[in-house]
Amino acid sequence: MPRKVVFEGQIEHLQILDENGKVDPEIGVPEGLTNELLVEMYKEMLFFRRFDKKALALQRTGQLGTYASLIGQEAAQVGLGYAMNEKDWLVPSFRDQGLMMLRGVPGHKIITYWNGDERGSQYDEGVNCLPICVPVGSQLLHGAGLGKALSLRGEDAACVVCVGDGGTSEGDFHEACNFAGVFDCPTVILIQNNQWAISVPRHRQSAAPTLAQKSIGYGLHGLQVDGNDVMAMYQAGKESLGRARKEKKATILEAFTYRMEDHTTADDASKYRPAEELELWSKRDPMRRLELYLREQGCFDDALLESMEKEVTARVAEQVAAREALEKPDPTDTFRYLYGEMPPHLVEQMEEMKESLS
Repeated sequence: MPRKVVFEGQIEHLQILDENGKVDPEIGVPEGLTNELLVEMYKEMLFFRRFDKKALALQRTGQLGTYASLIGQEAAQVGLGYAMNEKDWLVPSFRDQGLMMLRGVPGHKIITYWNGDERGSQYDEGVNCLPICVPVGSQLLHGAGLGKALSLRGEDAACVVCVGDGGTSEGDFHEACNFAGVFDCPTVILIQNNQWAISVPRHRQSAAPTLAQKSIGYGLHGLQVDGNDVMAMYQAGKESLGRARKEKKATILEAFTYRMEDHTTADDASKYRPAEELELWSKRDPMRRLELYLREQGCFDDALLESMEKEVTARVAEQVAAREALEKPDPTDTFRYLYGEMPPHLVEQMEEMKESLS
């Protein structure tokens, strides 16, 4: 008896704006993306890039701890960030400062966090964003659970949780996907596939042709998106978040992008990453292609760019100044934010620190 096919699946790839700033005529500009809004999105991308450049400079001069740059991944974060609603939640990893700032986390909080100061994880009331998560993959479980909580509470909201390509090899990723599928969580799992997990290339993470196809095994929706195309990321975000809110169905979005800087400031990518690869991806710069499009539309010129540069430079300086204006942190805060109720051994250690400091 011949074997019968019990399942067939496929993964689509979405690109709207190509490397030369041309829009796919069969798809067109997504609904709602006016030229004015696209100019605003470009300005935010520019702000994130200048913010990261400043943070890298602060780290190199001993004024900041280890830092993970998002340069090269601006479109993935801005596109999805603009697709989110006010009630939606964000569960970030350690390279999602762009999304975090779009969700209302001030830049000075991010600088404070990377300086080892616990106050950098204390956000204002109404900011729907969890603190930065450094352990690779553990935030995925938080994102699935938070999504389920939104559903149980009957809220018209979804949760976005972020991870890199390397994080998809962690058990937490598979547990979160399984939970999200079985329990109908309104969660969008954003995989920012930037091709490198520290020094491990993408092809050593998974033999699967795409990371989006991991959705199939868990009954989730899956889509690979050109992560350097802000229009495609916006469109994919609108679709997946809309599905999450309306149908309570989870989605894996694989943003196919590239990390232009080192993994963190504790890394030296030149030791393992081919120079020609970096050169190739520099031609796919997400900001360059959007700028080309906007110039073609007649709503972007050198004068506007110069004005933007001045504005975002001032915004960055303002955030750095706000960080520098903080009083020195209380060293015992190191112990205060690990548990809801501090266990006895930490109380003992905290008292020892107080005594040594006195």
